[in-house]
Amino acid sequence: MKPRIGITMGDPAGIGPEVALKAAASGDIKAICDPVIYGDVPFLHKYALQLGLADNFKFVQATEIDCIRLSTGQIHTDAGKAAWDCVVKATDDALAQSVEAITTAPLHKQALKLAGCTSPGHTELIAKLAGVPKVAMLLVSGSLRVVHVSTHVSLQEAIQRVKTQRILECIRFAHLACKQLGIREPQVAVAGLNPHAGEDGLFGTEEIEEITPAVHLAMNEGIHATGPVPPDTVFYRTSRNEWDIVVAMYHDQGHIPVKLNGFSEGVNITLGLPFPRTSPDHGTAFDIAGKNCAEPGSMIAAVKLAVTLIQNRT
Repeated sequence: MKPRIGITMGDPAGIGPEVALKAAASGDIKAICDPVIYGDVPFLHKYALQLGLADNFKFVQATEIDCIRLSTGQIHTDAGKAAWDCVVKATDDALAQSVEAITTAPLHKQALKLAGCTSPGHTELIAKLAGVPKVAMLLVSGSLRVVHVSTHVSLQEAIQRVKTQRILECIRFAHLACKQLGIREPQVAVAGLNPHAGEDGLFGTEEIEEITPAVHLAMNEGIHATGPVPPDTVFYRTSRNEWDIVVAMYHDQGHIPVKLNGFSEGVNITLGLPFPRTSPDHGTAFDIAGKNCAEPGSMIAAVKLAVTLIQNRT
């Protein structure tokens, strides 16, 4: 039997419902899984008709939307609450094994905050709901894969989070993620934090005090880890197949090369959960919401990766 993949509609004021419906209607997706969309069912029925899609979707009623109050392309408390409801319901179903993985459409962090959610984004919210203390973000764009030591925090706090134990956790996550993606002998590159990876302490000591010890501990566990590698060359060298995956020290260090490599095809994966969770690596795109011009390529890639993770989870 094909795996059931729960797809959340995301922020209904953005392009989430559009890319969720278009992905679920894709022949490529229907061939490999049984997609189920979480949202407001009457709203999604109407949206599908507006998109000219055949009304043969499987839906789960996860929230209710006041369409009169909802303004497409704008930040709204009700939209944040609806997106939040869908994530909660889909996560509950994944924990209960009603679906085998979830793929989340984009939500707006400010709308989520207005709705009263204290988690800054999907990664933190789903980890909290699943009761998992340690997770990591993996971005995938083509052959480029990046795990992040920290994500949605200030740069100042991100630097403070560059600690040996956390880096070691992320190296382990990176190694396991490659295994789950079908790579038998993963080669992990660990980026430095400072220019030139600190230049032997000239530009900072984090590489000496925190990153190098984490790499050595990982190597002692049998993981093929290399680093710290200067961050201005690590992604170029990885793109030339020197390594399979990069551990980045903070959000933008990893996000910028991934989005440059393939903005419309990037996928976000949360590592450390008891079930696969993927997401397109783009936002709500309020400027094109409701115009039937959003490309579902990243959402389709996210669902496909969820299926791959299910197939390789053992």
